[in-house]
Amino acid sequence: MTTTATPSAKHKINDSNLKRRYAAEFRFKLYGILAISVGLIFLALLLWSVISKGYTAFQQTEIKLDIEFSKSVIDPDDLAAEDPDVLLTANYPILAKDALAKYLGIDKKDKINLKMVNSMLSAGTRTQLRNMVVEDPSIIGTTQTVWVLASGNVDSVVKGQFSLEIDESRRPVKDQQVSWIQRMQKEGVLKKRFNTGIFIFGASSRPETAGIAAAMVGSLYMMLIVLVLALPIGVAASIYLEEFATKNRFTDLIEVNINNLAAVPSIVFGLLGLWAFINVAGLPRSASLVGGLVLTLMTLPTIIIATRSALKAVPPSIRTAALGLGASKMQMVFHHVLPLAAPGIMTGTIIGLAQALGETAPLLLIGMVAFVADVPTTPLDPATALPVQIFMWANEAERAFVERTSGAILILLGFLLIMNITAVILRKRFERRW
Repeated sequence: MTTTATPSAKHKINDSNLKRRYAAEFRFKLYGILAISVGLIFLALLLWSVISKGYTAFQQTEIKLDIEFSKSVIDPDDLAAEDPDVLLTANYPILAKDALAKYLGIDKKDKINLKMVNSMLSAGTRTQLRNMVVEDPSIIGTTQTVWVLASGNVDSVVKGQFSLEIDESRRPVKDQQVSWIQRMQKEGVLKKRFNTGIFIFGASSRPETAGIAAAMVGSLYMMLIVLVLALPIGVAASIYLEEFATKNRFTDLIEVNINNLAAVPSIVFGLLGLWAFINVAGLPRSASLVGGLVLTLMTLPTIIIATRSALKAVPPSIRTAALGLGASKMQMVFHHVLPLAAPGIMTGTIIGLAQALGETAPLLLIGMVAFVADVPTTPLDPATALPVQIFMWANEAERAFVERTSGAILILLGFLLIMNITAVILRKRFERRW
């Protein structure tokens, strides 16, 4: 004997199922909101960590000195007119040391205090004063007011990176130097100023003279090489595969491999570039040219996939109408389909370039971790890249390099943000809805 549920019982069962489905939907939404919130919290913590450590990298402590460009120090034998190297090899640091000692009232015979005075000045004062004399030799024999770089230890004291409460023997700055620093700060002779050096200096073992100029130029060369090679090759390959290639197993195999290449770890492209461009082709290590070629290989799948998606998004009616009006297939593609797909292609290209700009692993394998102090003038000169420079600074032990590392990360994030905003603007500007 079977029993049948009454209408009221069926209604209760349906209400129960409906409530359970609504509860499941509510939990799913809640989990989604929690996942997004957790992601945003970690992103905020990351940004806070980088910004709080890196914003001080854009300030550098400098000392204002009245420096006497003594002829007896720079050109004692009056040979500068005959031998230009005289101005390049003069003992410029002693000019800054004498000026600071004179300001602090230290006798020239007090070697202990003179040694501490000398350690408060950056080794970069040599280059700074030498460039002033080389550019204008007429300043020899005059006294000029110059803002010179303080040493990294002085800069760290001013920025509060050292605890002055610990014993003097355990910190690189002595109590006497701290009293001088405080005195100069009160008198306005020692200040934190905008650090232009981080943008114009190359690599250096001293944090106060370390900059990203060589890395920025190296990254610029690589991005130009990627743009010049990856964009036309990627677009041409996409057009052929999407519009002209016969659909068979061979083209299917190519498409599958392109999709797989987009997911291959970037270090594999570094190994390929090391073998193909350096070992086989004999191109120089640490050169922007090799870095650009490696990043081109890595970016090509991204551009091909983005371009094919943009071409697929163009409605078939556009193609049919063009062919119906008597256009050839090539005219249909290049006169009608490709212009309409251009916004998607530009977006994919910019995203691919942004990905290449932040890559580090493949560049390490081709030797772009070299210590490059001079800005490269051609893509064949030794160079490094912005993410690699960050990697190298992160391995430095000095406290002052921590802020340099975070500052360089902020600059790299700024470039990536600009590139992504450009992609969004271009997409909004040229996007067409069908």
